[in-house]
Amino acid sequence: MPLHRYDWILALITIAFCASSFGNGANDVANSYATSVAARTLTMAQAGGLAVITEFVGAVALGSRVTDTIRSGIMDLDHFTDTPATLMLAMACAEFGSATWLLIATKFGFPVSTTQTIVGAIVGVGYASQANVKWEWDDGSISQIAASWAVSPLLAACFGAIIFGVLKHSVLERQDPFKWAMRLIPVYIAFTCAILALFIVVEAPTAPDLEEFGAGKAAGIILAVFFGMLILSLVFFMPYLKRRLVKEDTRVKFYHVPLGPLLLKDNPPLYFPSTSDHTVVDHYENSYKKAAELESNDSRPDSGDGEPEKSGDVKKNGVKVNTAERERVYKSILTPEERFLASTKDLPAWKPSRLWALTKYFFLRGVTIDCVSHTSDALDKVHDRARRYDLKVEHMWTYVQVLSALLMSIAHGSNDVANAVAPWASAYQVWREGIVSDDSDTPVWILVVAGFLLGAGFWFFGHHIVRALGNRLTQLSPTRGYAMELGAAITVLLASRLALPVSTTQCVTGALVGVALMNYDINAVHWIQVAKIFSGWILTLPIAGLIAGLLMLMALNTPHF
Repeated sequence: MPLHRYDWILALITIAFCASSFGNGANDVANSYATSVAARTLTMAQAGGLAVITEFVGAVALGSRVTDTIRSGIMDLDHFTDTPATLMLAMACAEFGSATWLLIATKFGFPVSTTQTIVGAIVGVGYASQANVKWEWDDGSISQIAASWAVSPLLAACFGAIIFGVLKHSVLERQDPFKWAMRLIPVYIAFTCAILALFIVVEAPTAPDLEEFGAGKAAGIILAVFFGMLILSLVFFMPYLKRRLVKEDTRVKFYHVPLGPLLLKDNPPLYFPSTSDHTVVDHYENSYKKAAELESNDSRPDSGDGEPEKSGDVKKNGVKVNTAERERVYKSILTPEERFLASTKDLPAWKPSRLWALTKYFFLRGVTIDCVSHTSDALDKVHDRARRYDLKVEHMWTYVQVLSALLMSIAHGSNDVANAVAPWASAYQVWREGIVSDDSDTPVWILVVAGFLLGAGFWFFGHHIVRALGNRLTQLSPTRGYAMELGAAITVLLASRLALPVSTTQCVTGALVGVALMNYDINAVHWIQVAKIFSGWILTLPIAGLIAGLLMLMALNTPHF
């Protein structure tokens, strides 16, 4: 029977669940999209919109309908058998501790593991309630979490470096990289889709165990995806690339890919042709120098006769690039306050134009903050250490990079939604049935709420982590971002099969460093930022545990009449 006496605990943990899901999205979703934003493959607004969709799909369509009451069995449930309401209280304190640390860490730019955050919070309430906590080397134990601080980044660094090394020697550093890129991009697309299909099949909580599913079926799915995507790439994607990059037709955009062979005609039937006047983005644009130049009065390039050069197209590394880029950069580094509020700052708050400006500021601030530009001399020197590759080749890999980011985000929504849902589901099950159970049914509606909050967290607050995981670590480009994301995905896949402790956040960071070191220059990595991120990992377990444990201790020992 429902424990209506403790409705207030259920109400409190529901509030904490919303905050935890929001913090999870703000911190962890950036793992999927940070490299795409930093490489200028996606704008922050585009990444935010995609995150809302992919996290929702992952959480609702693939999220587990049955949640472990205690994440990885970290705490002994038998301790609460006689007083199940105390478990409700413990889960509420754990949820509050997790949410608090995630929001604090995000605010200060610490990419942390949400799994380790909730485990630390549960350890804290376990100690406060004198329940047994699992320390021995076992799946999800504290010793494995400590080991993951080294295992995750090292494995991912190796895989990221290997993937980028193969890409360098097969395409980027060959005599005619564009020719080799056109030959091999279908294979890379097919390989990437096959790996990420395996990631979804093996890692999705709703998927059967690999042994139960069968290695033959899994291999069949992988091969079907590989050859299917290879054929689709040759038929539809290659004509698009030839039209856009070989013929330099600026009217063609990604949504023209379905036209396929029609794009090979002299005058293809283009729907909604683009009005853009450039074919590719300069993925190596130095935002540090541009920002410094734009502070001066002369913000446009000089034509040589003392007059600012007019906007138009120029050739850069043999590629058509728009010279109006300075004006675009200027707009991109405006603060949201300057962008939305400056023009109406002197108006009364009740004026419609002022209210509209405030509304836009509230909803768009998180996705209009500049996450690419910087003002650090040291970071500028780090970026200068990275080798620049052909812009057309880099452009080809933007599509694969976005694809890998989308599927990684879906996988994240399906897996890590449990970090916020598990404590709530545990408390809800106790409140509804009045008993303690090892597993809790997860209502679909709570997955819907969690999926929405994951995306909303990234939209409003994720810019802090995008900035920390992007160009603040090293110079990024689409080919590098692709290698990092795929390296992290392969690491998580392999580690899950070998029962090794890994964190997606730590895998992405490790892959970033591994790919950066493929410049064969140790100074191509901003080691101060690496140290800051690592310190966040170390602090996660004790701080989340301390917050949750103190809340539990105070709740259990509160004086009363």
